[in-house]
Amino acid sequence: MSMECIVHFTVGHKEGPKKLRGLIFVDKGETPTGEQLLDMFHEMEYRVVPDPHDELLFKPENSAESYTYIRVNELDMGQERYTEDRNLKALLNELLPKQRTGL
Repeated sequence: MSMECIVHFTVGHKEGPKKLRGLIFVDKGETPTGEQLLDMFHEMEYRVVPDPHDELLFKPENSAESYTYIRVNELDMGQERYTEDRNLKALLNELLPKQRTGL
């Protein structure tokens, strides 16, 4: 059985931040994967990559975009909420693929 996870996030525009929401369907008891988060952003026309220094921050792939960042504020799983604190950071840290910095 799948359930909804509402992703609350902020998009940083030059004229000011906009608070938006997205929806991801997950299996009961599961949390969304990093891939699901990126897919959700892509479906909303946000081509982003995770910021290697901040688990909650995503940057546009193309610097010519009209926004400068996306920050995840909360994952609302119905009964469980992961808000912008250690819980959400730890969760996203596990979900997102580690960006390898090689020589």
